[in-house]
Amino acid sequence: MSGVEGKKSSSGSSSVTEWISSACKFATDRNDFRRNLLVNLGLFAAGVWVARNLSDFDLMAPQPVT
Repeated sequence: MSGVEGKKSSSGSSSVTEWISSACKFATDRNDFRRNLLVNLGLFAAGVWVARNLSDFDLMAPQPVT
């Protein structure tokens, strides 16, 4: 039974290693359109989060009539 458990852990660690290596390749490929798109969307989402949560302005408040 220890042989079966050893196979499971080794296949699990190899899948984790493959996932980490593919994530590193994805993050370091400068010519990948998908990577650039995801990075830009992530930065946009972070900016929206900062604007909504860390500012003193209520973005949903009605604007004053001038």
